[in-house]
Amino acid sequence: MSQEQQGFWDHAEALRRVLLQSIGVVVGLMCIYFAVMPELFDRVILAPCHANFPSYLLLDTTGGSADGGRQDIQIINIQLASQFLTHMTTSMWLAVVTAFPVTIYLLWRFVSPGLYEYEKRGAGAVFLGGNVMFYLGVVTGYYLVFPLTLRFLAGYQLSPYIANQISLDSYIDTFMMLLLVTGILFELPVAAWLLGRIGVLNRGFFHTYRRHAIVALLVLAAVVTPTGDPFTLAVVFIPIYILWELSALTVPAGNPAITVNTAKT
Repeated sequence: MSQEQQGFWDHAEALRRVLLQSIGVVVGLMCIYFAVMPELFDRVILAPCHANFPSYLLLDTTGGSADGGRQDIQIINIQLASQFLTHMTTSMWLAVVTAFPVTIYLLWRFVSPGLYEYEKRGAGAVFLGGNVMFYLGVVTGYYLVFPLTLRFLAGYQLSPYIANQISLDSYIDTFMMLLLVTGILFELPVAAWLLGRIGVLNRGFFHTYRRHAIVALLVLAAVVTPTGDPFTLAVVFIPIYILWELSALTVPAGNPAITVNTAKT
């Protein structure tokens, strides 16, 4: 076997170990979550269904509308295997989300020996910042975006002759989707920093398109929480706009990226 072939198989074996370690962490966490899921489901995942959820009480205190937040929302099951499958998939989803930093660290440890020193520079800040922002987004989705969306959709009626009955599957799908979307959305400052480092973005882009961004973010906030309450709209819009401004600040000053042509044509 040649030296190149031997090197290839050594790297393949190292990658296999990384994948097995990552899978082992996910499976271990999944077993733990599976064991505690009934308690976790009642106290955490179904908590936004209860009238005393902190977000609704805060909105009532500050004068916002919780859209019927003083009434509990009942979740029903209409599929024979849904409760068991939900038990499994929710345990796996939580395990993957929780193990994400470990998985990224293991992958970084695998690829870092082949990188130059200048390529490694700033990797620690990106790793820490990316994880912090992702979990901050998940928390924001849990306490803000999902409860407001749930209350609006659960109380929306196309016709008074149609009664809303929220199925377990639809509840979990919406819950996971919104938390994942907000987690990814909060990665915007980190993505802006990376794009700035490689010369794709500069701060002039954010200055030029700030007015466009405000309109787009207002539309996004209205889609996420389609209520007629201006206070609720502002509660969702303000954190998203802060992310936009943070993204501008994370782009290195004086970056040699392609500048945006602001001249009138």
